[in-house]
Amino acid sequence: MVGNDLTARIGGTLALILAIDVAFALIVAALLEPWIGPVVASLAGGSQLRGYGLLAVLTLVGLLWIQLLYARRNLLAEADAYPVTAESHPDLDARITRLASLADIRVPAVAVADSDVPNSFAVGSPWSGTVVVSEGLLEILSDEELDAVLAHELVHLKNHDAVVMTLASFLPALVSDEYSILEDELPASAKPIVFATGALVWFVLSSTFIDAPLLSASGLVQFVVATAVVVLVGGITLGLLATPVVFLSQSLSRQREFVADRDGARLVGNPSALASALTALDDVAAPPTEDARRRYDGLEGMCLLPYGFSGGGEREGNTKDDSFHVETRSHPPTEERIERLRELASALEGTKTA
Repeated sequence: MVGNDLTARIGGTLALILAIDVAFALIVAALLEPWIGPVVASLAGGSQLRGYGLLAVLTLVGLLWIQLLYARRNLLAEADAYPVTAESHPDLDARITRLASLADIRVPAVAVADSDVPNSFAVGSPWSGTVVVSEGLLEILSDEELDAVLAHELVHLKNHDAVVMTLASFLPALVSDEYSILEDELPASAKPIVFATGALVWFVLSSTFIDAPLLSASGLVQFVVATAVVVLVGGITLGLLATPVVFLSQSLSRQREFVADRDGARLVGNPSALASALTALDDVAAPPTEDARRRYDGLEGMCLLPYGFSGGGEREGNTKDDSFHVETRSHPPTEERIERLRELASALEGTKTA
């Protein structure tokens, strides 16, 4: 019953987030319609209504695709993780292979982060996944605890949690400007050309609704006012809709952690091992300057425990920037996770003795 209730809460929370995402896409499509509506309508057979619907779908899919494209790569780069093989890490590879078979999923890629801080996370696309563990994690945990942690991460992959959380949090990511094609992909010398070309195309497209010559004073004023309205209304809408998504996504993230704890513990048949691992890791990597449970910055929100691979501080040579960031991932209190695992262990033990 508890499992069914948790699944229902996850489904309800995700449905609310997706409804807000769709509302944002519809509003953005309405703002862009004067510029590209006629073009899209022609693709939709001349129907303005179908064209508007197509524009909304393209807007939503495009934004989600951009975020999903960069999330995995950026997280692996931030963790400074390197891929490993059966030859370099035979024990780790054998464990992942065995547990993936038990979970009935494709064997994921494995990477190891060069950090003494014990932690792990899973990141994936709809087609593949990667489990990342730190050197510190491999050193500190017993065999049973390591299996339990790996099972936890494999459940995240099986449930597509990394994909779900990336897509569910794309509005706050837009507010934070986390994924920028121009910043990540283009050389500095090409950026002015791309910006100028985009501005020129935007200006030419405005001819579909501006009722004055484009290069006239009246045409330029109408263009500037229309652009300002799009930017202002779009920005306000993004801020208003992203605010509830932040809280909904954090709730969804906590709920999915409970599911990964529960199902990962069931996969190895030993909830006490995961509880023991959480206790050991929480004790070892207590942050030196602030409460880790109140600090979710980028990679930290993806990890088994919310201190990333730096223990809450900043690793030398890996100083965080001061850019604005809206964190949509959160962790349940470790004590509550451990208590639930102990209750699960008692329930499983009672089932065996019944």
